[in-house]
Amino acid sequence: MELLERTVDVLLIGGGVASTRCARTLRRHGFDGSILLVGDEGRLPYNRPPLSKELLRDDLPDELVLAEPEAWYARRDVDVRLGAAVVDLDPEEPLAVLADGTRIGFERCLLATGAEPRTLPIEGGEVALLLRTLPDSRALRMRAQRAGAGAGVTVIGGGFIGVEVASALATLGLRPTVVEMADHLWGGSLGGALATWGVDRLRAAGIGVRLGSAVTRLDDDAAWIGEERLAHAFAVAGIGVRPRVGLAESAGLEHDDGIVTDAAQRTSRRGIWAAGDVARVDGHRVEHWHAAREAGERAALSMLGLPVPSLPVPWLFSEVAGVPIDVVGDAAHWDEEQWMREGSVLAYLDAGHLVQLAVIGSEVDPALARALVERRPTREEVRGALDSMPFRGRS
Repeated sequence: MELLERTVDVLLIGGGVASTRCARTLRRHGFDGSILLVGDEGRLPYNRPPLSKELLRDDLPDELVLAEPEAWYARRDVDVRLGAAVVDLDPEEPLAVLADGTRIGFERCLLATGAEPRTLPIEGGEVALLLRTLPDSRALRMRAQRAGAGAGVTVIGGGFIGVEVASALATLGLRPTVVEMADHLWGGSLGGALATWGVDRLRAAGIGVRLGSAVTRLDDDAAWIGEERLAHAFAVAGIGVRPRVGLAESAGLEHDDGIVTDAAQRTSRRGIWAAGDVARVDGHRVEHWHAAREAGERAALSMLGLPVPSLPVPWLFSEVAGVPIDVVGDAAHWDEEQWMREGSVLAYLDAGHLVQLAVIGSEVDPALARALVERRPTREEVRGALDSMPFRGRS
């Protein structure tokens, strides 16, 4: 029998930081209606960046990665339903249906269903470990501990996750080798100068790097690059993610490499917003923690009919063998890469104007870097601005 459990003012579908930031922003702006967060994982929303960094290399309690402490939800009167997957969404009713048949009516809804890792489309690809969830990170750490110091690991994919995982495993005493199909790290998306720095840094930390190479087969104890056998204790794949648009698609929402939204996070259907890795906001989909948090906040403001700030330039952070890097901007094109501070600040220029900035070692405050990129200054103006900024030094 179908159950109509309740009707809520705001339904948040997805147990990640986009949903929690949406709830937090709603309450901060005086919204006193009912809020229900539904997540398909059986745990409270948590931050994903530590999964391939601190949580993998250190023995930290799960509580340290929570997006909000457990008590926060009760204090803010935010109901949470965990381990519950939404299997159907009807924008006309409007109504959401859970896997157990429970029906939940809503006035406004946020879709923050995230993304899922791509699997390897090769023979034996299923034996590679994936890293997307907290249990994935715990399982990977346990596998590394069982393998022991000196064990070889094949890390397939030289993007952010692959580089971070290889860096963390190296600190545990393992011998990772990163295998990347492109000729540069990060698939060439960050250019040659930063990629060269990254390769040098990884190799200095004892991490092998194979560029322009593709794993064609996986066995339990080896990866094959053509006819070459690369022995290992296990393999990890980090070859990107795909947005989880199935629910949005069945609900008739416009989607194209993510759920299509305007700059205020509104989807093509009235009363439904989208945020996080699943959303393609004003023509761009950014898969990173800062973007998810900011999108959740923007969606809340939009739901309340409040002014929504202009979209900021993207900011992502990562680590390469223990050294933090911040990339500010998401340039589709540049014609010049120039070190503004040798080995620490790299400018991406298009027709002499700054379109993107990479900061190594946290030497420039990311907020200041963002403000600088948004102005699109000339090369000379960039140098002058950097000279006037605090030099924070390597962390």
